[in-house]
Amino acid sequence: MIRRLVAVVFGLTLAFGLGACGSAAAGDPSVVKEITVTIVGTTVTPAPDRIEVAKGQSVRLTVTSDRADMLHVHGYDKSLELKPGTPAVLQFVADQDGLFEVEVHSSHLQLFQLEVQ
Repeated sequence: MIRRLVAVVFGLTLAFGLGACGSAAAGDPSVVKEITVTIVGTTVTPAPDRIEVAKGQSVRLTVTSDRADMLHVHGYDKSLELKPGTPAVLQFVADQDGLFEVEVHSSHLQLFQLEVQ
């Protein structure tokens, strides 16, 4: 019984792990790239990093902040008002090649860099 349970858990872990790392979403413009960020004080979670998307891919950015601020996606002139404790969603098509900073203005925090290829 325990061996069967261990085998099932291992199989599910392997299946979900491979699904998360699969190449289908990594360069497929038909797949929406979901990005979720939380801001508490001056801490951005996950830590700022570079996120790659395919040119033409839809990006759905969900940001929750503990204070009011304005999110801005440089190069795309996309912005989003953040209200304390309320998830805000911005969706757009990444149709320009390049490296673009995503930040919040009042706090001067970089959330991540969006690399579009």
